[in-house]
Amino acid sequence: MKLLIPLVGKTREPYLDAGIRDYANRLGRFIPVALPVLRERHGRRDADEVIKAAEAAQLLEQAAAAGLCVALDPGGTSLDSEELAVLLTRWEERGIATICFLIGGHLGLHDSVLTRADLVVSLSRLTFTHEMTRLILLEQLYRACTIRAGQKYHK
Repeated sequence: MKLLIPLVGKTREPYLDAGIRDYANRLGRFIPVALPVLRERHGRRDADEVIKAAEAAQLLEQAAAAGLCVALDPGGTSLDSEELAVLLTRWEERGIATICFLIGGHLGLHDSVLTRADLVVSLSRLTFTHEMTRLILLEQLYRACTIRAGQKYHK
């Protein structure tokens, strides 16, 4: 099983970038993870829907070959860390080769991404920046892997 997490644009905050790289490395000890950075292909003056649609096209292109697509959205299903660990195990047992996690840009995800997703998950009812969401997702995936491995990180 492999994780694919395409990132809309570079992570601009150095402290978040360092955290993302740290947790991606930690997670990579359990599951291979790819974090392709997608170039933002819209103008600064484009309407919000135009921006979200352009980002959606890139995200869906990345997700096309994945066996499972998980979108992150505040309106999605809330999971705790143990439930995420169980899901990863189930997906692995089903033989899913690639799981793609989709995080929107600063405007969130376009409806077309939410419609395409096999599962929509909320990390919290709180609102986070898309860059913070990257770090939180990676930490939670790492936590789920340590739970699966019976390690003490979670406790």
